[in-house]
Amino acid sequence: MSSRNRIGTHQARMGYLFITPTLFLFIVFTIIPVIMALYLSFTNYDVVSRNDWVGLANYKRIIDDAILLISFKNILYYAVLFIPLNVICSLGLALLFYRSRLGFKLFRTAGYMPTLTSGVAAATVWIFLLNPEYGFINEMLAKIGIVGPSWLAQMPYAMFSIVFVTLWQSIGANMVIYLAGLNGVPDHLYESANLDGANSWQSFRYITWPSLRPTTFFVSTMSIIGALQLFDQAYILTKGGPANSTKTVVYHIYQQGMGQLQMGYADAMAFVLAFVILTISLINMRLNKEESMV
Repeated sequence: MSSRNRIGTHQARMGYLFITPTLFLFIVFTIIPVIMALYLSFTNYDVVSRNDWVGLANYKRIIDDAILLISFKNILYYAVLFIPLNVICSLGLALLFYRSRLGFKLFRTAGYMPTLTSGVAAATVWIFLLNPEYGFINEMLAKIGIVGPSWLAQMPYAMFSIVFVTLWQSIGANMVIYLAGLNGVPDHLYESANLDGANSWQSFRYITWPSLRPTTFFVSTMSIIGALQLFDQAYILTKGGPANSTKTVVYHIYQQGMGQLQMGYADAMAFVLAFVILTISLINMRLNKEESMV
């Protein structure tokens, strides 16, 4: 065996040695739990006593679950409101703070700070800010003669409040992603556009926006996945109310599994949700690929 082959073999062995701990943890804490959850989704496991094989009964039950259907409708409504606003606000902030000007780094940091806040902690603070009697928001509205609603207890304000809180907490991270995308747009394209007499809107429409298509695809895909996995804000702010108008799929799974101890049924719903997320992600990827080829 030549020295080059021996070096290559040694490097390969060392590579496997270094990834072994991570691979072991991945198998123990990800692969095995997923396999166990898949098995439990075919049982009536209730944590306490039952663990009988019921086949596809849990998945058939999903079809007749009216609350789950309402939860998916709520998520669709949430996504229609949240995703466009998320893209517009994140891109708008990125364009605003893209150039290096005095004080802009401070504003970038301030815009990113909510992302570092715990979702539970942020939602708890917003409960007080949105309180109908002594909340800061309604007090400010009262000073201009507007009677503020009960934000977290009335439809449709409850869903609007959840959208606003999640938007406040997420646009900072997406702003940073868009800033990275803007840094990747070649300056000579803007210089050529200026020489051709293009204004700011034309430069954005024909240079910036097409160049940011992969970034927008990433932001929108992660926003869709985040919408389908929404839990913290709905649980802390509204408890799924009023009248299940803000109940999310993950919150319904949590109630079935942890509240009613129907772990088998909760696992079945979790796998259905995972399938929905995978399907939507693949469709989004396909659409983005077709747009890139046009």
